[in-house]
Amino acid sequence: MQVVVKTDIKAYPLHSRGKVRDIYAVDEATLLIVTTDRMSAFDVILDEPVPYKGVILNKITLFWMEKFKDIIPNHLLESDVSCFPAPLAPYADMLEGRAVLVRRAAPLPVECIVRGYITGSGWKDYQAQGSLCGHTLPPGLRESDKLTPALFTPSTKAGLGGHDENISVAEAARLLGAGMAGEIEKISLAIYEMGRAYAAGRDILVADTKFEFGMIDGRPHLIDEVLTPDSSRFWPSAEYEPGRGQPSFDKQYLRDWLKKQPWNMRPPPPALPAAIIEATAARYRDAYEILTGETLRSN
Repeated sequence: MQVVVKTDIKAYPLHSRGKVRDIYAVDEATLLIVTTDRMSAFDVILDEPVPYKGVILNKITLFWMEKFKDIIPNHLLESDVSCFPAPLAPYADMLEGRAVLVRRAAPLPVECIVRGYITGSGWKDYQAQGSLCGHTLPPGLRESDKLTPALFTPSTKAGLGGHDENISVAEAARLLGAGMAGEIEKISLAIYEMGRAYAAGRDILVADTKFEFGMIDGRPHLIDEVLTPDSSRFWPSAEYEPGRGQPSFDKQYLRDWLKKQPWNMRPPPPALPAAIIEATAARYRDAYEILTGETLRSN
């Protein structure tokens, strides 16, 4: 496998280039999604890649989509590069492990966040106002306390370089319609609970996560990435201790390092030392191998 920072596939037109994914239009009904090794933090793309991170994100997403397919359909068509259209054959080595063909979907304009523990921006909101996205919470919660039941806390869906903003369930209903908002809330909580239960059996706590849905043939489908170290917080259960931040198998380690740097969270970002890159890569590998029981092979 190759380390991939940016793709330039001539076979099909570039549809969009996000913080991590390059998307190409194969035809009117099909997209090629390539998950690169680009790393973003605080909505800024960092200058250095994290080797094979894109492969890990793609493989974890495939793993979860297979598990959740009886709860909600997804947009996947093909993940085996050898079965991709012939014009992609010259790019097979680059695409191996990190690319999928998917059905085009109309993305819903809301990010579907589920929080099982109070941390991150949720912890900040609770400290400031005692509530979270319209949910009134009991007093006296500590950082990283478990939330029972888990909370659906939607956010806006910002474009490249923008910042998502937490919104209430009522605001999500205004954006989506009450029926659709209620449906994706129910689905989000169901697949989170299923994923959380599975991960707990692997000694990982899924503190929170973000799902995205898109409409295909009039039905919501699970799209984008699912329960990855980029879209979730994974904590080792053996080290869990409420009242503080937790060690993690995700990019929180990198965020914490960046917060200590003299940086205003705007481009240009600080250069990442080799040790920080490797430590971040190791956490991503650990998340993949613990969750799936498979070993990541980079050659």
